[in-house]
Amino acid sequence: MEQERPEETPPTQEFRGAPNSPSNGVNKIFSNPEGLRAGWRLLLYMAIMAGFFLGLKMMLTQFYRPTAGKFSYESLLFSEMIGFISVFGAAVAMSFLEHRPVGVYGLPVQQAFGKLFWQGFLFGFAEISAVIGLVYAFGGYSFGPLALHGAQIIHWGVLWLLCLTFVGLFEEFLFRGYTLFALSSGVGFRLAASLLSLLFAAVHLENSGEGRVGVAGVFVVGMLWCFTVRRTGSLWFAVGMHAAFDFGETFLYSVPDSGMVLPGHLSDATLHGPAWLTGGTVGPEASVFDFVLLFIFFYVIHRLYPPHKSPQQAGASIYRTNSEANTNFTP
Repeated sequence: MEQERPEETPPTQEFRGAPNSPSNGVNKIFSNPEGLRAGWRLLLYMAIMAGFFLGLKMMLTQFYRPTAGKFSYESLLFSEMIGFISVFGAAVAMSFLEHRPVGVYGLPVQQAFGKLFWQGFLFGFAEISAVIGLVYAFGGYSFGPLALHGAQIIHWGVLWLLCLTFVGLFEEFLFRGYTLFALSSGVGFRLAASLLSLLFAAVHLENSGEGRVGVAGVFVVGMLWCFTVRRTGSLWFAVGMHAAFDFGETFLYSVPDSGMVLPGHLSDATLHGPAWLTGGTVGPEASVFDFVLLFIFFYVIHRLYPPHKSPQQAGASIYRTNSEANTNFTP
């Protein structure tokens, strides 16, 4: 007589193995119920990103070689473009591996340079203008004579706007794109935002003229931009705000940007007075007024972009809870 067949083991149980089997222990190292663990996903992402970067850098050197030790606008622009293509290209690769649309990592193409970008741009321009205005009111800023004239103003204005938009795209996606998405799924949004903002601030220590107060300001604005990702479901607001603030510092008001004064600025502006007022060698981002404005912006963004504002923000649910992410990010 044929024996009764036992019930089939569900595929998930077969994959996980018996509770005490060696394969189950190895599997736990690499994966959890949601799939590959966040740390391994980040390592894979960084490896792909490095491959993109090295490949593009080798291609660039075939037709362009900057002069060592000399500033070159073209070199800066190419560097930022290659950086952005690398970090976003690696995210595209991860989207295929994880079976998710690439837009959930922070830069949905359908929102490119749309409403959120220009709202962020307005915030960034308002921030730097308000800081410079307050420093000026306390006697710490002088616009000085024009350094550019006629068509040069348009030429350099457009070039810096283009370059600093790529700075915003590269740095925002590097620190608050796929990295924030993946790390949040492992340690939660708040800790991920804090760790990545600390890293974002630490990287700025490499800039000549940067200081501890300036790095603290970079950390605070990094946390603010993480907050905008959580509330808007997109990086486009942060990209616009980042680009506008840097454009105001570098070109329009011609002051140090993270300790650097770059060629092609509009005027021979000067900062004079105590460092708490002007930011010293770092620039206005280290001024006490910028810290005050950033904390005000936390409240303003909290009111303007409430949680779960619209269905379009479903893509940001990974930054809220892992359980929501499992529902919203399956293809």
